[in-house]
Amino acid sequence: MANIFEVPQPGNDLLEKADKVRLASIKISQTENQNRIKALNFMADYLEKNSKEILDANNEDYSSAEKKGISKALLSRLKLSKAKLNSGIEGVRKVGDLADPVNQVQIKRELSKGLVLERKTVPIGVLGVIFESRPDAVMQISSLAIRSGNGVMLKGGSEANLTNTSIVRALQEGLNESGLDKNAICLLTSRKDSMAMLNLEKYINLIIPRGSNQLVKFIQENTRIPVLGHADGICHLFIDIEANLEMALSVALDSKIQYPAACNAIETLLVHKDIASAFLEKAIPLFNSNDVKLIGDERSVELGLKYEASLEDWETEYLDLILSIKIVDDLEEAITHIQKYSSKHTDGIITENSKTANKFMNVIDSAGVFHNCSTRFADGFRYGFGAEVGISTQTLPPRGPVGLEGLVTYKYFLKGDGNIVDDFSSGKAFYTHKDL
Repeated sequence: MANIFEVPQPGNDLLEKADKVRLASIKISQTENQNRIKALNFMADYLEKNSKEILDANNEDYSSAEKKGISKALLSRLKLSKAKLNSGIEGVRKVGDLADPVNQVQIKRELSKGLVLERKTVPIGVLGVIFESRPDAVMQISSLAIRSGNGVMLKGGSEANLTNTSIVRALQEGLNESGLDKNAICLLTSRKDSMAMLNLEKYINLIIPRGSNQLVKFIQENTRIPVLGHADGICHLFIDIEANLEMALSVALDSKIQYPAACNAIETLLVHKDIASAFLEKAIPLFNSNDVKLIGDERSVELGLKYEASLEDWETEYLDLILSIKIVDDLEEAITHIQKYSSKHTDGIITENSKTANKFMNVIDSAGVFHNCSTRFADGFRYGFGAEVGISTQTLPPRGPVGLEGLVTYKYFLKGDGNIVDDFSSGKAFYTHKDL
C-alpha cells in the first residue's frame, strides 16, 4: 500500500480546475432554494435531450470493457440501459422535491439579553467523489451536490469515461441554462488526476469513494481530506429457529439475486441448526434454479451443498451469484459470526419472535439492521432520500445511505448588541440560556 507521500502532487491544470469548482461552490452556497430546484430541472432536461449520445457512449464503453475482460460485477454496474437512464433522469428531478437541507435552524437560543445564538445548516463546500464503473452515480451525485449547495469534482473509472463525459456535459449545459455556474460540476478523466485529487485539501472539503475495498482503503490511507465511505459490503441474513420458512426463502433469495453486484446484497446466510434441514431442502433447488453457487460449512455440505467453504469465504464480498451458508447453534453464535465478519453495512434477521429480533438489532453494530425484509432496501432512494451520494459504514454520522442531510454541516451565528464577556465575569450581566 502506498503511503501519503507517493501520491502525485496536482499539476497547474488540476489546480486551476479545482479553484474554479471552489469558486463556483461559493456561489452555489449562496443560491436561493428555488434557483437550485430550477437548476435540477434544467439538468434533467439536458440529460433527456442528450440521451441518445449518452447511450451511444455507454455502448462503446461497454463493448470496450467487455473485450478487456473486466468482471461481471463491474460490467453490470457499467451498463446504462434506456430504462436505467430514464430512472436516473427522473431521480434528478425528484431530488428537487426534497426539503431544502440548507439554512435550516437547528438551535436558536438567547444567551443573554440582546445576545442570540443560532446554529444553521450550511453546505460542506466541494465534494471529491471517486467511483468505479457506475455512470448513473454521476447523475445521483451531481444532483445531490447542487441541491445541497455544494460543488463536486468527479472521477469515474476509466471504463466509463465516454459515458461520464457525455453525462457531465449535459449536466453542465443544464446548470449554465439555469443561470448557475457550470464549473460547480467537474469531471476528471486521468488516473493521475484522480490520485492527485487526494492532495487538494485546500480545495476539496470531503472525499467520497465509491468502489472496491482496495480503492476505498487506498484513499483512506493516502489523503488528509476527511473521507466518507465504506470498504466492504459483507452483509448477512440470519434465519432464526422461529422464522416463517416461506418468508425466509423469499427474503433470502431477493437479498442475493435481485442485484448481486450491489453492496447491500447478502454474501453470507446463517441458518439455525433446528430449521436448517427444512430450510435447505427448499433453498438449495431454489437457489440452484437461479444460478446461485452455494458454498457451505461442513454441516451445510452434509445437508446437500456441493461446495465446502473456506475461512476466506466468510471474509469475501462476492458481488456475484455466490452465497456462503453457515449453520449455527443459536442466536448467540449468529451474532458472534456477524460481529467477526460483517463490514457493518447491513445485516438482517428473519424471525417471528420480536424479542429475538430486538436483541439481534440492538446488538449488531451495523449501519442498517433489518427484521423480516431484504437487505436490498439499504438504499438512499428506497429510504426516501431521493438519491444517495454513497453509503457510510463509519460509526460517526453520517451513517448508512448518505443523502442530502449528509452533505451539509452547520455553523454558529451569534448576534449581539455590543455584548462583552467582561460584563459576565464581573457580574454586570447574566446568562439566560433561553431557547427561542
